[in-house]
Amino acid sequence: MSGTTPSQTIGPFAAPCLTPNENGKTNYAWPQLVNGDLVTTDAVGERIRIEGRMFDGEGAPIDGILFEIWQADGQGRFAHPRDPRRPNSSFKGFGRVESDMSGCFAFDTVKPGRVAGPNGEMQAPHILVAIHMRGILTHLFTRIYFSDEACNAADPILKLVPADRRDTLIATRDAKNPLYRIDFRIQGDRETVFFDI
Repeated sequence: MSGTTPSQTIGPFAAPCLTPNENGKTNYAWPQLVNGDLVTTDAVGERIRIEGRMFDGEGAPIDGILFEIWQADGQGRFAHPRDPRRPNSSFKGFGRVESDMSGCFAFDTVKPGRVAGPNGEMQAPHILVAIHMRGILTHLFTRIYFSDEACNAADPILKLVPADRRDTLIATRDAKNPLYRIDFRIQGDRETVFFDI
């Protein structure tokens, strides 16, 4: 038999390996170590929720995307040994969720404070995002900034992004609730900015 070998992608593998809890229900015999609720009782910062969706280049939602976030607390301190100011709290600043069938994801966390960036310049509050998905062998990196932060204009990393694409990184705050919304697009005219790091 001859012909072209059919294409194949890795995954999906997020649910069985990394997110055993789905919709509040345990599907496997081991506990979920990391989830989308980063808030601890002693976490410093305003409690917020981030909601969004992932779309493909045609505008269709993508399910089974594994989103990981890492962030500082409300005072700009990372729970990491290299940050000498790391928080004296149980807040770890790391979360993981899988997008549902409609491409939706959500995190409950605290709004991060400003952190030092390249050459000591202060960065605007932001959340680092790693995206793992079928068909992509190397995960993608992006950021979430917040629409109500005036200091976005001076952020040294955001200034590296062409002005007409910066809004793909900015989550919009709901007028009545501590809720931010952002959509990611893997391709197309409104493709999210992904960083080569």
